[in-house]
Order: sequence, then structure tokens, then C-alpha cells
Amino acid sequence: MTPRLAVVDVSVAFDAVEVLAGADLELGAAEVVALLGPSGSGKSTLLRVIAGLLRPDSGTVSIDGTDVTRLPTHRRGVGMVFQDEQLFDHLDVAANIGYGLKMAGMPARARSERVAELLELVGLAGSGHRDVTTLSGGEAKRVALARSLAPRPRVLLLDEPLTGLDRELHDRLATDLARILREEHTSSLLVTHDRDEAATIADRIVTIGDVTGAAHEFVAAPVPVADVHNLRRRVLRRGTPSDNVDFAGDDDPRTRHLAVRDRSGEVIATSTWSEQECPDRPGRRALQLRGMAVDDAWQGRGLGVVLLEAGLDLAAARQIDLVWANARDGALGFYTGHGFAVVGDGFVTSDTGLPHHRVLHER
Repeated sequence: MTPRLAVVDVSVAFDAVEVLAGADLELGAAEVVALLGPSGSGKSTLLRVIAGLLRPDSGTVSIDGTDVTRLPTHRRGVGMVFQDEQLFDHLDVAANIGYGLKMAGMPARARSERVAELLELVGLAGSGHRDVTTLSGGEAKRVALARSLAPRPRVLLLDEPLTGLDRELHDRLATDLARILREEHTSSLLVTHDRDEAATIADRIVTIGDVTGAAHEFVAAPVPVADVHNLRRRVLRRGTPSDNVDFAGDDDPRTRHLAVRDRSGEVIATSTWSEQECPDRPGRRALQLRGMAVDDAWQGRGLGVVLLEAGLDLAAARQIDLVWANARDGALGFYTGHGFAVVGDGFVTSDTGLPHHRVLHER
């Protein structure tokens, strides 16, 4: 059977930096697939290629067996839901939902009927007259979804569509989104870094590592503390005065150990994120990064960036706007290059005997 969507050997590079390498993905008719991966791993780039917003350096995109790689966006039959909704402030809710239908020349009566049908579907019946600037965050996301579904796209792309919501509303909308996509029988590709969200919405989950055949894979699920300690021992305690790898708070249920595994399942990079007050910003809720470690054989391959961005995503998901770390002076360039600021005087830690500075990331 011909897949609804087929991505074959797609590669994309920006300024000689390869973002996607040999990506392959298939999506069946009415199937909902979630693509998991941290920020910066190429997920959104793949969506832009499928949508026709970005032409790949190599590879093809086909929909219902037709190669659409060089077709413009409006001729692909692809809809897209963005993180920030991108609603038109000068139009009311109904006009936003019906915008694409009007541009396609659908008669006013049929357009009105389709808009009313979608408002009912997304739980906003009777709200067509409302000014979009009066909508809550959850309502705006429902309108954005309805607008993308209005033309009955062959493929719907959703780029972190539930970002920025509090957890209760996020979970409720995830359940509603799963229902809506199935009622519309829409083939959909959802990009997210939240495994629980993916499990709620999708029929099938794939990782960006599965799609690109990468030699390593980010692990969003909890990682055994023993695996974290083993890597800390090999990387962080080599040549230091202390052999302690058990940090305070490692077993706290609020602490998250993030990791990257190679294809054999061995942890090759890890970082630990715990809710700890920052000495330089007392009284504020904060997330501390500790124990960033990358196996020697995997140095220089961007795994530290993967873990750092995943930790910042974790902070955002918990609605924490301050992230901090005690960084070795040799790593300060890494942190400042990713939005951290160096604060206060330097100090030497007793467990490493090395100079450090505090670094902060504030949103």
C-alpha cells in the first residue's frame, strides 16, 4: 500500500553544518505519528522540508505516491500548526478558521458550514464572532488547529503545538487533540520532546535518531542513577581529589537525569537537573544543572548541546525561568555561547580542585 507520506534520504545542511542526514520516514493514511527529540536535533527542519518551506539538499518527499519535493507549499495539501499559533489579529475567530478556504475560492455558505463544523469539533461552538486577541492560550491553540484542519489537508504537521500551557491544560488539550485528529481521519506528524504527550496523541512514536539512523539517541525517559554514576566516575572524577559520584538530590523524585545512549544502549552522555535555589538569585524557583559528562570517545559531536537544550526545555515545561550551574572555567565558552551569563567571582571546588564560575540562564 502506498504511504500517505514518504520521506526518503532527506539531508539538509546550514553553513556546512549538517542538520539532517539521510532522514527516512513513512506515514500511513489517517495515522498519527509522534517524532521525539530534543531542541536542535532537526525535528522542525524536517517539518519545514515536508511542508515545502525549505528545499532539502538531497532526498525526496512524496505524498500519496507523488513526488512533491519541488512543489510549492500551497500545492502539497499539507497543513501546519505552529508553536505560536500565528493567528491574524485583524480577523475574528471564524475568519481565521475560514481564511484558507476563502483563498481557495470556497463559496461563502459552504465555508460558513465548514467553520461551524470545526468550531464544534474543537469545543468552541458559538465563538466565531470573537476577537482572537481575547482568547486564552488554550482557545488560541484550538483555533489554530481548526484553521489548519479546515481545508482537509492530506497531511497535517504539528510543531510543538501545546507548548507554553500549564500542565493541567496541556494534558487536557493533548487528550482533545488525539480525539480531533481521529475524528477528522487526518494523517498527522507531531513533533515534540514530551514522551507523555506523544503517547497520549500518537498511534506510533519514532525518535529523530530512528529517522536519521543516528549512531546515538537522546533518552527522555528516566535513566537509572547507576548508569549516571558510572559515566560521572569515568569522566568527571578522573584525576580529581574526590571519587564521589553520588550528588545530593540524585534520588529526589523532582530530579531528572537526562542521557544520550549509543546504539548498544550504553550511556555516553548525561546531565542532572534538580530544583535548587541559586545563591545569586535567592527566593526564586530555579533548576540547577550538575554533572554534565560526555564520554571521551564522543567528545566534539554536539551531545553537550543536546543535553543542555533538553534541560532548558525541561525548565520551560516546569515553568521555571532560571537555570544555573557551577561551571568549570574551561567550559565557560560553551555556556556563554548558549545564552548563559557568568556572574560573581571565581572559586575552586574541593571535589575537583579546579577553578569554577557560576553561570545563569534567565528567560
